[in-house]
Amino acid sequence: MRIITKRRIRDYAKQHPNAAANLSAWISVASAARWQSIADVRQVFPHADLATVRSSKTVTIFNIAGNHHRLIAAIHYNTGCIFILKILTHAEYGKNRWKNDL
Repeated sequence: MRIITKRRIRDYAKQHPNAAANLSAWISVASAARWQSIADVRQVFPHADLATVRSSKTVTIFNIAGNHHRLIAAIHYNTGCIFILKILTHAEYGKNRWKNDL
């Protein structure tokens, strides 16, 4: 899969070094993947969840670093692209404000 944009992940990792190794591992796995559906994603990331946001779009949420961070992405299976929308701490994610931004 093509990840757009890895820079957002790298910037977050600089601010949250405890998530850096897990984010790097996520990039490696996702880049090598050829996912066609959420079922394919869940074979590698069993706790990946779907959520519908304010725009009525569906996003995929990945737990990072032992559930301390959340990576929110739009996966376009037909084009093989993963758009990194947000990366949040568990506390930020729990406030649910992110759903209104997307």
